[in-house]
Amino acid sequence: MKQSIAVICLSLGLAACAVGPNYQQPEINLEQRFIAGNAEQANEVAKLRWWNDYQDPLLTELVSEGLSQNLDVIAATERIRQALANLRTKGVNASLGGDLSGSITRSGGDNITTDTTRSMQLGASFVIDLFGGVRRDRESAVASLVAAQADVETTRLAWLAEVISAYSNARYYQTAMVLANDTIATREETVEITQHRFDLGDITEYELAEAQALLASAQATLPEYLARYNASVFTLSTLMNQPSSIMMQRIDAEASQLPIPMAPMMGLPTDLLRNRPDIRSAEASLEAAVANVGVAQADLYPSLTLSGSLARTNGADGWSFGPSILMPLFNQGALRAAKDSKVSLAKQAEIDWRAQVLAAVEDVHVAQSNLEQYQLRADALMKAASFYERALELAKRNYRAGAITLLDLLDTDRSTASARVSAASAVNDAAQAWASLQLAIGAGAAATNEN
Repeated sequence: MKQSIAVICLSLGLAACAVGPNYQQPEINLEQRFIAGNAEQANEVAKLRWWNDYQDPLLTELVSEGLSQNLDVIAATERIRQALANLRTKGVNASLGGDLSGSITRSGGDNITTDTTRSMQLGASFVIDLFGGVRRDRESAVASLVAAQADVETTRLAWLAEVISAYSNARYYQTAMVLANDTIATREETVEITQHRFDLGDITEYELAEAQALLASAQATLPEYLARYNASVFTLSTLMNQPSSIMMQRIDAEASQLPIPMAPMMGLPTDLLRNRPDIRSAEASLEAAVANVGVAQADLYPSLTLSGSLARTNGADGWSFGPSILMPLFNQGALRAAKDSKVSLAKQAEIDWRAQVLAAVEDVHVAQSNLEQYQLRADALMKAASFYERALELAKRNYRAGAITLLDLLDTDRSTASARVSAASAVNDAAQAWASLQLAIGAGAAATNEN
């Protein structure tokens, strides 16, 4: 009995340590600031509802609804429940075992007295975590839970990117159809004037055909814009998990394009380590992989189990209690190979984490550059469209007065239509680039419809 107590005390003392490496965040060299940024640290941006800055009530409404309705987000959230359930199987729950069993057996035969045996037994066992294998296993499960929680935020950002893109495109194609109808109206007027002058013999049939062809080409753009508008709305209905007919009714009302809000504060590259959920997920996976090295290393050493039982058979009581030790001897080669495999997986996880960090820094640089350049392009094209619209008014006036030829008018008309659509497209690109920068810094990752 004294020896058993000594073994137990020794085991509990050993259980205070855990073999294997303790996790520490790896060092990584990052730039002190982004190229176009300043040295000011960003605040917590995870719950920032930045899409409100577009000041589009329907977009705000759709995002608020979709944060809880999108199937990808729902599926990612379900993986958190799975990770929580897995966590409950670790630690003490993994160390404890036992069951209660009972039976009634009747036996007999020819010339044999029938006998009834009643038995009941309660058994329990507890694995003492001598080298911290159970503890490391729980650490791995906790890290996996953290990764699953971060994955939900990553999924939410991906969903936001698709919603903003589809909605912005839908509003752009609506604008493009309005511009096309304006162009059609202008060219119908030109054809009417040209037909009148042709009837008077002032111009040739060639010039009339030119005016009619330009009108037909404007009319041909409408089906393409409508098809792309419909496709954007259908994408939105999928993202929102809503019927397409309902989404079409909600979007059909004409509205202006999304504006280009003020550029957000980018913060510092090091802020991405806490603000980007994909980086936090990669780091949690790395921590889980490091903990699994400790699990594999603990498997190399002896394991100690305390077990006991209480039994009653036909009214007679009995009990047993004592430790048992299991020493891996002849499978050391396989166990060491398993440990080396876990070490390699941990190194791969660290490489993945580093790659994720560098990719995130690149995302911010690219998104910021795109926003700056696209905004300059949009400003220039809007000015060009404005000048062309003025030139077209003057051209129509001069054509009626006979001061310019029809070809001059048609050239100005063609350039004006192209400039207006190009300006609208540039505004769409810049508005989406603004969203891309918000997503690149991790803004809105933890936003919900309740924030």
